[in-house]
Amino acid sequence: MSATTNSILVPIDSTEQTVIALSQSYNLARLTNSKIILLSVDEGNPPFAQKMLDELAKEASLKSGQQVETMVRKGNVYEEINKVADVINPLFVMIGLSSKISLSKIIGQNAFKMVRESKHPVITIRGKVHRDGCKTILLPLDLTKETREKVNKAVELAKIFNADIRVISILTQKDEEAENKLISYSNQVWKYIKDQDVRCTIKTLRGTDIPQMVMDYGHEVEADLILIMTKAELSMKEFFIGTVAQRLINESDMPVLSFRPMERKDTTVFNPY
Repeated sequence: MSATTNSILVPIDSTEQTVIALSQSYNLARLTNSKIILLSVDEGNPPFAQKMLDELAKEASLKSGQQVETMVRKGNVYEEINKVADVINPLFVMIGLSSKISLSKIIGQNAFKMVRESKHPVITIRGKVHRDGCKTILLPLDLTKETREKVNKAVELAKIFNADIRVISILTQKDEEAENKLISYSNQVWKYIKDQDVRCTIKTLRGTDIPQMVMDYGHEVEADLILIMTKAELSMKEFFIGTVAQRLINESDMPVLSFRPMERKDTTVFNPY
């Protein structure tokens, strides 16, 4: 794979939601000095007109102040997004999703499968109204080994946007030892983030419907981005990587940033290295 390039890949079709996603890329492109790449995929239906793609590119260049390029590919849209991303290795893939996908339709070639299998950070956008920029990042925590990478990504983005981080931990275990570990771990993460000179708060809730509680708290704090992990191969215990991630991507009207973790040894003591 080639080195990461300062680019943001934005798949475009005829829906309003992909144009909303494009508009959300402008501020991020400026802050990271990235070019924007518009990708149109012809799935055998009437193709998205090149003229309209060029017009969008011109408008995007004017509004973002960044270089904008266009690409057209043929095939399955979700497969082509990942294929193109593997070639250009963008900082982010930013995709607008028009409708909420029911859990019964999650098997097959769809948005969640594309996000889960992507080797690159993906920002999915469903809601219609979003702030210009990012003031608040919502960071759900659990005890899985991948959390440390999620914390570092949140810190990185908070510094780019000058944003606050809101840490949320949801206690679902009846096991007192596990709950104490999560509380201790959350406080370690809070201290680490504060030591990075990033504004941070911590919230602990108790309940069983984790994705709904994350979304409810996100609305309460007016979160601009929810940061989660995804993984190609899932185990039953990997809630934030599996079923919780799936529901957040499918249902959240707040943008969701998903990325795959590296393989690491498990730990319940936070260590960013």
